[in-house]
Amino acid sequence: MNTHTGRVAVITGAAKGIGRTLAVSFAQRGADLALLDLDDCAQTQAEVEALGVKAIRVACNVAAEADWKKAHDAVEQAFGRADILVNNAGIYPFALLEELSVETYNRVLSVNLVGPFLGARTFVPLMEKAGWGRIVNISSDSIGTNLPGLSHYMASKMGVIGLTRGLANELGEKGITVNAVAPAITRTPGTGAVPEEVTRAVWNQQAIRRFAEPQDIVGPILFLTSEDAGFVTGQTLVVDGGMWKL
Repeated sequence: MNTHTGRVAVITGAAKGIGRTLAVSFAQRGADLALLDLDDCAQTQAEVEALGVKAIRVACNVAAEADWKKAHDAVEQAFGRADILVNNAGIYPFALLEELSVETYNRVLSVNLVGPFLGARTFVPLMEKAGWGRIVNISSDSIGTNLPGLSHYMASKMGVIGLTRGLANELGEKGITVNAVAPAITRTPGTGAVPEEVTRAVWNQQAIRRFAEPQDIVGPILFLTSEDAGFVTGQTLVVDGGMWKL
C-alpha cells in the first residue's frame, strides 16, 4: 500500500472533490503533501495528517505566477523536494457563444491551461535535481463529446493535452513523465452547477451510466504517479465509463 512513501506530492484544487480525495489516497500510500487551492485546505490537511504524513497548505491562484513562486518557496522550505505535481484545479462556467464574454473565455484559459504550464515551470527544477518526477494534468472527456455551452472549456482542455505531449517530449530524458487524465463528469461540489439535461445526455452515451466518483479518477492518477508508470509518458488516459468507444 505504501507505493508513494518518501515522495512529496503537490496537488492543486486540493480543498474538495477529486483533489481532496487524491490527497487522502496519496497519504494512505505514504506521500507527504503540499495542498494548493484558493479555498481553505484546512480540512484536507487535517485528514491527511491524521494518516501520519506531513502536509502544508498554500493559498494559490493557479493563474497567478506570483502565487506559484510562493508555493515553490513553501514546498522547498518544508520538504526540500517535489516529486509529483497534479494539476487538478479547473473551472467550467457554462455559456453559449452569444453569452460568452472575452473575460470569461480568458479566465477559463488562464486557470485551466496557463495554470498547468506555470505549475510545471515552477516544480520541474526540483524534480530535475532528483532525476525523477511525475506530472499529471487533468483534461476532460468533453473534448470528444462536443457538448453545447462548453466550447471555451473544451478549448482549454484540448490545450492541456497539447501541453502534456510537448512537455513529455522535453522532460523524458530528465526522468520526468508527463501524462493527462480525462475524466467524465465527476460527482464533486462543482458539478452541482452542471445542468441536469447535460448530465443525462452524457450518461446516455456512457457504457456505465452513472456519475464518475472522485475515487474512479484517483486510481489512474495513482498509477501514473507511481514507479510502475515509468515508461508511460505523453499519454491521455480517458476515464469516462465507456463514452469514448474508439
